[in-house]
Amino acid sequence: MIRSLQDQLDAITTNTRKLVQAERLAVSEQATAELFTSGIEDNILKPGTQAPAFSLIDARNRKPVSSADLLALGPLVVSFFRGRWCPYCITELETWRELAPELRKRGAILVAMSPQTARQSSFMIDQHALTFPVLTDPGASVAEQYGVAYSVSQAQRLYYQGILINIPFNNAGLSYHTATEASWRLPVAATFLIKPDSTIAFSQAHADFRVRPEPEEILSLL
Repeated sequence: MIRSLQDQLDAITTNTRKLVQAERLAVSEQATAELFTSGIEDNILKPGTQAPAFSLIDARNRKPVSSADLLALGPLVVSFFRGRWCPYCITELETWRELAPELRKRGAILVAMSPQTARQSSFMIDQHALTFPVLTDPGASVAEQYGVAYSVSQAQRLYYQGILINIPFNNAGLSYHTATEASWRLPVAATFLIKPDSTIAFSQAHADFRVRPEPEEILSLL
């Protein structure tokens, strides 16, 4: 039996709680609660609205990819993810990798985007055999237009440093000492389905990075 995406993510959570100290987990839990309280989930662009156009670099070939060109080919699924350091994101992207042929059968295309550098995305593409375009969104600027970007809180910055996740390096090649505010910007996990006329047909974002929409929800709309 094929496990749902959420079942796979829940398994990661269970394992993490066994491996990470409770006091460190409490910091992450608090940061997630604060992000939810900020109302970021309410800021996401809603179905029926126009999707902002974008043109970003494809990490595979370092060439620009525009939403206009993609939408000329059919419906577009856009998956915003945090980075290659996030096991939840990797699990979600691997699930989409397996569903990419089914998407194409239905005439749709998938792209994933993150603020991480093209170099980091290139490593990820090779390591996880991703077949769809992975785009670089510096400073989460496109994510901001879609209503899903935020700045990592000071407490969570210390948490990430404590577990050896260097977000400024992943996003901009910077150290903790040279980090800019832009290098601490991330998207919440979010998925959009955009029609060829640029109208958003589906959108979902979660402040809790452990929760993602099931791909079948998007496939059912195609």
